[in-house]
Amino acid sequence: MNAQKHSQNASQNISQNIVASQLNPADAVYEKVVPAGEYWIHTVKQGQTFRILDLEGNQAADTLFYSANDPTERYSAVDTIREQGNIYLTTGSVLMSTDCNPMLTIVADTCGRHDTLGGACATESNTVRYALEKKCMHACRDSWLLAMAESDIATSKHMSKRDLTSNINFFMNVPVTPHGELTFADGISEAGKYVEMRAEMDVIALVSNCPQLNNPCNAYNPTPVQVFIWD
Repeated sequence: MNAQKHSQNASQNISQNIVASQLNPADAVYEKVVPAGEYWIHTVKQGQTFRILDLEGNQAADTLFYSANDPTERYSAVDTIREQGNIYLTTGSVLMSTDCNPMLTIVADTCGRHDTLGGACATESNTVRYALEKKCMHACRDSWLLAMAESDIATSKHMSKRDLTSNINFFMNVPVTPHGELTFADGISEAGKYVEMRAEMDVIALVSNCPQLNNPCNAYNPTPVQVFIWD
């Protein structure tokens, strides 16, 4: 398959995944705007619906999920990819745990595709990808570590650096080439796009609203996201 054909098929698949929500933000029981570079941690109860909204477009929300009852059970990219037979996440994807239990189901998605292979930015990757002087710049991994130290939820569950495992990059575009290589490309999200999930168990959601200033995917301009929860 040539690159042009591969790109056309990818675009068609994304459009097929677009499903709008019927939920009204005015009816949400919880809402918060998360500035770029900040973390957000919250427990989403089984049966609740959780939305991440890309307010200005092409932002990445690097997200970890844990079982609220036992955080040693957490989101597994490997199990999720294997069970759904697809490397991308979108409407209908069931996010599986390390114990192969369903954690959340994506029930609405107006972006069309999300990454779970590219990992999160760190000071080390800033150095490798960009330049030595970028090492001290803020990164998603730092935001997660800060949450582990500051959040009552994380501290009560004794969560620490060892709990930073595979994550989802909501709204991030990481195409896989026909040769199986990962590429970081311009974002496919726009202002007002969102992804919505139904919790299949009580989960702790930990979001780093990516502060990355070196990647052209967000036009070097990290922007806020908004989160909603409905009963």
